[in-house]
Amino acid sequence: MSFLGFGGAPQPTSAQKIAAAETELEMVTDMFNRLSNSCTKKCIPTDYKESELNKGESVCLDRCVSKFFEVNIKVSEQMQNMQQQAGRGGGVGAGGFGGFGQ
Repeated sequence: MSFLGFGGAPQPTSAQKIAAAETELEMVTDMFNRLSNSCTKKCIPTDYKESELNKGESVCLDRCVSKFFEVNIKVSEQMQNMQQQAGRGGGVGAGGFGGFGQ
């Protein structure tokens, strides 16, 4: 950055950094809660009789978590692509969000 203040992106303030960290924490917490609720509902019966997970429940949870993150990554990539297209003036067509919900 030059002595006149030109040539670089403005640095975020402490308040902006804190707000960004809080937002990120909320997003991670929300994702963890959705993951926990979804996979627990799918893999663990409500009438459990044992204190430990059995082999089937453990495998189900492992696969569920893996699929959850795989889908999350694909959705994130798709949204980034859509955002880049919108930034280049490509926009989103009349069909909605790049094929979602069709």
